[in-house]
Amino acid sequence: MKKLAVLFMGLLVTLNLHAQTTGDAIDAKVKSLLSKMTLEEKAGQMTQLSIEAFLKTSNGKVIEPHQIDEVKLAEAIQKYKVGSILNVGGNAQTLENWRNRIRTIQKYALKERLKIPVLYGVDAIRGNNYTLNSVMFPHQIAQAASFNPALAKKGAEITAYETRASFAPWTFSPVLDLGRQQLWPRIYETYGEDPYLAATIGKAVVDGFQGAGQMTDKYHVAACLKHYMGYSMPLSGHDRTPAWIPERELREYFLPPFAASIKGGAKTVMINSAEINGVPVHADKHILTDILKDELQFKGFAVSDWQDIQYLYQRHRVAKDNKEAVAMAINAGIDMSMVPTDYTFTEALIENVKEGKIPMSRVDDAVSRILKVKYEVGLFDTPTGNPKDYPLFNSPEHNKANYEMAAECITLLKNSNNLLPLASGKRILVTGPAANSMRALNGGWSRTWQGETSDEFEKDKNTIIEAIRNTFGAANVLYSPGADFEKANAIDDAIAQAAKADVIVLCLGENSYTENPGNIDDLNISAAQIELANALAKTGKPIVLVLAEGRPRIVSAIEPLTQAVIHTYLLGNEGGNVVADVLIGKVNPSGKLPYTYPRYANSLHNYYHKYTEIKKFDEAAGYNPQWEFGFGLSYTQFKYSNLKLSSSALAADRPLTVSVDVSNTGKVAGKEVVQLYVSDLVASITPEVKRLRGFEKISLNPGETRTVTFQINASDLSFINAQLQRVTEPGEFTVRIGDLSATVNL
Repeated sequence: MKKLAVLFMGLLVTLNLHAQTTGDAIDAKVKSLLSKMTLEEKAGQMTQLSIEAFLKTSNGKVIEPHQIDEVKLAEAIQKYKVGSILNVGGNAQTLENWRNRIRTIQKYALKERLKIPVLYGVDAIRGNNYTLNSVMFPHQIAQAASFNPALAKKGAEITAYETRASFAPWTFSPVLDLGRQQLWPRIYETYGEDPYLAATIGKAVVDGFQGAGQMTDKYHVAACLKHYMGYSMPLSGHDRTPAWIPERELREYFLPPFAASIKGGAKTVMINSAEINGVPVHADKHILTDILKDELQFKGFAVSDWQDIQYLYQRHRVAKDNKEAVAMAINAGIDMSMVPTDYTFTEALIENVKEGKIPMSRVDDAVSRILKVKYEVGLFDTPTGNPKDYPLFNSPEHNKANYEMAAECITLLKNSNNLLPLASGKRILVTGPAANSMRALNGGWSRTWQGETSDEFEKDKNTIIEAIRNTFGAANVLYSPGADFEKANAIDDAIAQAAKADVIVLCLGENSYTENPGNIDDLNISAAQIELANALAKTGKPIVLVLAEGRPRIVSAIEPLTQAVIHTYLLGNEGGNVVADVLIGKVNPSGKLPYTYPRYANSLHNYYHKYTEIKKFDEAAGYNPQWEFGFGLSYTQFKYSNLKLSSSALAADRPLTVSVDVSNTGKVAGKEVVQLYVSDLVASITPEVKRLRGFEKISLNPGETRTVTFQINASDLSFINAQLQRVTEPGEFTVRIGDLSATVNL
């Protein structure tokens, strides 16, 4: 054993030396290349254009499949020295078309004097979703519900593989914004409302995207953390609108997920499009330089979001024109501008440098960061790729992993009298606007930006009704649409069909959307769907409510009418199959809510609310959610016992061990997320009621018991104080796991 330990330590030293050597070699290459570059070449490296600028059109529409206008592309690279291109340009393209696109781009780039390859970025955010036939995983909010970082990492590895198969080396993912504002249309792109959960899963996903070490190989991609930071908490709930977040709260809640992945080596970040406390983040040097680059020691580069430097004068009105906006953003710390379709940034940047309004040192810093990432993803050695390296693209293996992830995301929220799983031989009416819709299962970012083509492009996948027919037998399954998302246009037919059924599976939710088109003024589920639910309830048949939605739409008006509730979030292409398998009992649901599901549209709390928000002090509208963060049922029962602390006092220099026994007391195997919460009873900043400080997902057979152990350090009990310092104050704390609790002192 001693020899093995020595060998292991030697291996670690070797790996560390190799990483250091690799880093030094890259730094030397970057320095050498930078010294040869003109100002125009540097400005080009800081310019990112969208592929729309180079696609051929006919009668004003992009030709399908996409064709590159090489005259326009040549101008971009030869005249403006453009160093990065992004996007799909409309509909998803075939694998071969993607490869030809990037081959063509790199052909022109490598003809240039310095032969610097173009860095292509794409929103491969839940699979390589802009390439046809690629695997599309559940959206991030669903992945968070799995509480399984290993599964999320595996999905990221497959996403990276299939993205590299398209020859793209950079993905704009993961989203590390906190899903705290339930109205926000991009909440489904987050890992939920809790900083610890988001940080844990986010770091696992970055590891999956980028692989081990500084260099990414041909099966991995550079990750991009977005949208740094505070983007997800607009006061109105509408996308790209102002947020008011004190820096103490920014540091307490919004910064930790980014900090964890930056420490883990994330190569790029994308910047918050909105403003915080009256300052657009694209112009906020304190957030972009003081915190990101100085405090967090971020070594990669920061890219703007879509057109956001121009928006500094067009929308935010903190700059008088584009030239001033460019100076403001670059001096604040932006390294690359997602322009996205013209050369105004490049021209303004050059003018600003020549006039001394942007120092050359700032330009050199930005370009060095960009070149470093290009070296780290291997672009200089392999600017495109070899198709033979990717035989597993859309393989049965990858699709199986997709199903396995979706099966751990789906969440059972209600199951009165053990209605589920359904007994064999039951006649089932499947109804509701989400029942026969791949759009409802996939949401936005599904082959197109808004996901409006899912029913066309994913027609070989099973909707919920198709999967239920396959699972229960077509003869046992009835179908009526009942309503669409906005109009109750087939209620009479649904009622007639219900008369022939033993149970109703009512599939409600939302149609696909993202960003501004997803803004809503009412979080309640649509009136048409409420009308359908009320009408079906009057039939007296038991109702299983299936919610396919990107954010928690209010269902308090209809939940009492149902006997069971299943939350699918946006499960992706395997969603229909997983819903059917849950209904029949093949899948025992194990997902837990990654956000607080509100009961009322004007009562949007988070689980880590303050004591002044509880019912005791606010009887009329205190914390009373429909379902709490971390909640989720199973087809079996779990019992917690023997909560033990290694000490009643936590020392600053010694971790506290917390253990608990978890038993499966039911009749079927199941998975349980063991969640550790801590409450600080008295603090100089009003303490939250509780905070998640640890979790572990375990699998137990009937009658099996397992001891789950956590370690708590003093830093795990810390918070940001009024002086913006992270501190752990002496005092009394309550540790909670399941229905058990214990007290510890510091």
